[in-house]
Amino acid sequence: MRKFFTSESVSEGHPDKICDQISDAILDSHLTHDPEAHVACETLVTTNYVLLAGEVKSHTEVDYEKVTRETIRDIGYTLPDLGFHYRENECDVRIHAQSPDIDHGVTDNQGAGDQGLMFGFACNETKALMPYPIQLAHRLLEELSNARRSERLPWARPDAKTQVTIEYDGYLPIRIHEILMSVHHHPDAETDEMKQDAINEVVDPVLKRFDPSLEWTGEFLYNPSGRFAIGGPHGDAGLTGRKVIVDTYGGAGRHGGGCFSGKDTTKVDRSASYMARYIAKNLVEAGVADRCEIQLAYAIGKPEPVSVRVDMFDTEKVGDPSVVSDLVREIFPLRPYQIIEHLGLRKPIFRKTATFGHFGRQPDDGGSFTWEKTDMVDEIMSRLS
Repeated sequence: MRKFFTSESVSEGHPDKICDQISDAILDSHLTHDPEAHVACETLVTTNYVLLAGEVKSHTEVDYEKVTRETIRDIGYTLPDLGFHYRENECDVRIHAQSPDIDHGVTDNQGAGDQGLMFGFACNETKALMPYPIQLAHRLLEELSNARRSERLPWARPDAKTQVTIEYDGYLPIRIHEILMSVHHHPDAETDEMKQDAINEVVDPVLKRFDPSLEWTGEFLYNPSGRFAIGGPHGDAGLTGRKVIVDTYGGAGRHGGGCFSGKDTTKVDRSASYMARYIAKNLVEAGVADRCEIQLAYAIGKPEPVSVRVDMFDTEKVGDPSVVSDLVREIFPLRPYQIIEHLGLRKPIFRKTATFGHFGRQPDDGGSFTWEKTDMVDEIMSRLS
């Protein structure tokens, strides 16, 4: 049956993504000197204003305002007329000590930092084992960011969105139906020229690298509102954690509701979501199923998950699906502190995750995020053989 599915992504200069990056930059700053730090940092941005709020337990002090301004500068808010400037913004800090009640459950019991349910997903639609629409939407924005920073698109400013609609036959992608891009721009830039520049410098190069075998209908919406000269926090306020579908699977997989950014990995919202993706990706890579979704659920202060669920959407290649659920519990570490150790989640790596998706990526340093590795494939195959 033919159907369409759409996913969106947002750039590093989108107001919500500015907040995610600031929150994760603060987390990284603590982890650099205190790998045991507990951090829960939320950020709000609007015209010429940044508010930081949250709870921290750490042996190191961080200059929160300095980290905030450096992050905003790195994103590209360096022009005086954007209504948001790394030097000129007011920065209000409301960060205090973590509750000792939460700390007891996490540190003494080595339990989960909160209750909740988390999902991980993988499918064989792309090489990265990600859904096609969200993976392409992310890669388009990465290329747009490169073109803006290298001044190949001198009119482009930091805020942007993409949206990709894919036509499917069942679970098989067969055609790129439509690509949409909205790009924050210089007030004097002409729409037709920007549209052609975006095709030449962003869309065509990405499609050639991404999957040249999949036909694009040529449908391309560029700045459909007609003008996007006022953007970033001056055009729309931003908050940490408001792009959870962008951060994960573009709506193709379920989401438990908890965001990632600004949270250390004793918070299972983050660590268990990474582990669930790791499990799902290894199962798909091992050929157990074409599509796989893992659900993990936890109680605050308790180390063992209260439930583990595997859904393979009737694409499994094994005789008894319950065998896979048993296997997941046997070979994958599911306690929060086991997850942290297995995936190496005490390192200051998290600001990199705060743009262009937490999954399906190879960071600029040449290595993959640990939850993207498929190093459990041989173990899975040997157990099921």
